[in-house]
Amino acid sequence: MFGGGLQGLLLSVRGADEGFSIFSLGLIGTGWSVGFIAGSIMVPMLVRRVGHIRSYSVMAAVGTITILLNLLWISDIGWIVLRIFSGFCFSGAAMIVESWLNETAENKNRGTIFSTYVMINMAASTLGQLSMSVTGISGFLPFVVGALALTTAMLPTALTTKPQPRPLASARINIRLLIRTSPIAVMASFCVGIANGTFGTLAPVFGFLQGLGAADIAQMMSVAIIMGAISQVPFGRLSDSVDRRWVIIGTSLLAATVGLVMVLVNPWVGWPLYVLFGLYGFSAYPIYAVAVAHANDSAAEGDFSTVAAGMLLTLGCGLAVGPIIAALVMSQMQPVSLFLVTAGFHALLAVLAFIRMQVRPVDMDEDRSPFLNVPMGKNTTLATVALDPRADDLSPSPTKTGEKT
Repeated sequence: MFGGGLQGLLLSVRGADEGFSIFSLGLIGTGWSVGFIAGSIMVPMLVRRVGHIRSYSVMAAVGTITILLNLLWISDIGWIVLRIFSGFCFSGAAMIVESWLNETAENKNRGTIFSTYVMINMAASTLGQLSMSVTGISGFLPFVVGALALTTAMLPTALTTKPQPRPLASARINIRLLIRTSPIAVMASFCVGIANGTFGTLAPVFGFLQGLGAADIAQMMSVAIIMGAISQVPFGRLSDSVDRRWVIIGTSLLAATVGLVMVLVNPWVGWPLYVLFGLYGFSAYPIYAVAVAHANDSAAEGDFSTVAAGMLLTLGCGLAVGPIIAALVMSQMQPVSLFLVTAGFHALLAVLAFIRMQVRPVDMDEDRSPFLNVPMGKNTTLATVALDPRADDLSPSPTKTGEKT
């Protein structure tokens, strides 16, 4: 996660420094999402064939190779292709780690393991981004640091004496079931995917075009992630006591407002940028987790994993589409116009959630699933769903684990 956090931010900023078009930079972000989705679907077949340890070593090795090839093959087309491989490898590595955790977790400690994993996930990714403020973006150093991180990740699994777990526990995907269970969950996943994909890929480019240095961009993006992690708890607890769609509406409107302020003010440097980026992360990043909890409230017993997997696929589609839409808008207008895209889709989500509330009121007296933090955006795999303590139907057992595909 440290290497991934550094690489994801580095490619956006270094690509802008190399003179890549904004559209090409958007496609680099799309390439990651395409590869990540493909890895989530295909890696379980590789694991069944050669086992967890060998599969994980392959993911880390190919991930290392792609980072070094980014340095040796500086080309927009090359980086788009390599980013697909990076997304595939990170998805596969994450699924294997999460499957291993799922194997050892029990119902009594699953929530603690899941929460700790999410915290480590966010912290390591943020530290990776912040490391760019030390390595800079020029030369070979940031690429080598990222490659070293991925190579080092092979050591714990290669040296372990623990037996390999059973085949990957993964969730089935059924979009029709998700739509029947909670239409607003589908809308929220797609809109959040577009907004977060846009922000994560092109906000660093916006910072570079504003004249910010590597340290400022790294710190600015990290502020957004940190504030997003902090806000999940209060918004999550609030959603446990009210109709969760009110929380989705409120956070979406706040994120849309922040985006509009960015467009109107267009701050160049200084503390206003940090404040606005922090407010964006604070309001935008908790939306997906609240939407997952809302979908689980409506899901039938045993359907959570299938519903959450459908949301994840919808989110991935949004993550892939968002950078393309925003890149086209930025190419026709100013760089700050990327926030028109985030504001537009957040506002659309708020309107759709309000309309849905009029159609389907929520009975607050019914039993509802408690809110849980989930990894923000592009680092969530189908195995993350299996690890979630709310997915009781995917808890490891001699019969069920082998049945899941």
